Amino acid sequence: MAINGETKTESTNGEIKTESTNGEQVSRHQEVGHKSLLQSDALYQYILETSVYPREPEPMKELREVTAKHPWNLMTTSADEGQFLNMLLKLVNAKNTMEIGVFTGYSLLATALALPDDGKILAMDINRENYEVGLPIIEKAGVAHKIDFKEGPALPVLDQMIADGKYHGTFDFIFVDADKDNYINYHKRLIDLVKVGGLIGYDNTLWNGSVVAPSDAPMRKYVRYYRDFVLELNKALAADPRIEICMLPVGDGITLCRRIN
Repeated sequence: MAINGETKTESTNGEIKTESTNGEQVSRHQEVGHKSLLQSDALYQYILETSVYPREPEPMKELREVTAKHPWNLMTTSADEGQFLNMLLKLVNAKNTMEIGVFTGYSLLATALALPDDGKILAMDINRENYEVGLPIIEKAGVAHKIDFKEGPALPVLDQMIADGKYHGTFDFIFVDADKDNYINYHKRLIDLVKVGGLIGYDNTLWNGSVVAPSDAPMRKYVRYYRDFVLELNKALAADPRIEICMLPVGDGITLCRRIN
């Protein structure tokens, strides 16, 4: 198939070979959930095959493969980001965590495996059916007891927690991978719930690279819709004196916020 002057063929392992008009052949990684912003797909494949896949826990591999068959598989956390979260949680000795936006639970499982046996995750998602896709694997991994799953919008839960008063500054780590149009609203609440020195991770903060694209550039409808919300979040985080930030080009971009006061 020819696209923009390139001939596209698919190999048996799912990798796309694209041949340009000058005869040069370039590999384009086609793994489900692939969100790498690296310019070289071959380099991303190298990272996966050298660092990620050989060390990926068997339950995470199983869940990744099950999620690949889901019709909304693009929503899953990428394998390299899952590895990053797992190590980050161990580095900060996280014990009490929260996750907003669960999908089938790949990042949730990465978190649960990293926490000590008495660690806790408050997990929230509007769709329990998606969560139950990964639940048997989470249970088989022996970490389901760490997870308190709540179905429904997260904002009312956060508001109630703040109103209760006993949850202020109690979370070591919070991961947000949910509705981008509410990221600012989440941040206004989460900054009170994470402890001083604790971390909040906002996923998709580079949003398919669209954050640097001209406003009239061609984009998928959902990318264009959420783009301004992501830009608004990034601007707000950069100006927030209560946090230190680090934006990383892992997956589709993740911004870490460390509460300092």
